[in-house]
Amino acid sequence: MTQKSANIYAGIEPDVKKEAEDILSSLGISPSCAISMFYKQIILRKRIPFDVVLQQTVPSDISAMSETELSAELEKGVATIEWE
Repeated sequence: MTQKSANIYAGIEPDVKKEAEDILSSLGISPSCAISMFYKQIILRKRIPFDVVLQQTVPSDISAMSETELSAELEKGVATIEWE
């Protein structure tokens, strides 16, 4: 006989838990269902179902950048555009 459920134990900040559970509740989704959905998306996509990236610090004033730095940043931006 196969097991119908398995438990996951994870620590999370109380305010994050409450805010997320309030949103899930308004959507009619239990936390267990949301975690199951998350895991199923990991399986389906073979990766975490959202981008995990480090926030890059960019100078607020582009005049502080050299021409080479500015060109490199512009090229990075162009590379992220999803062309249809």
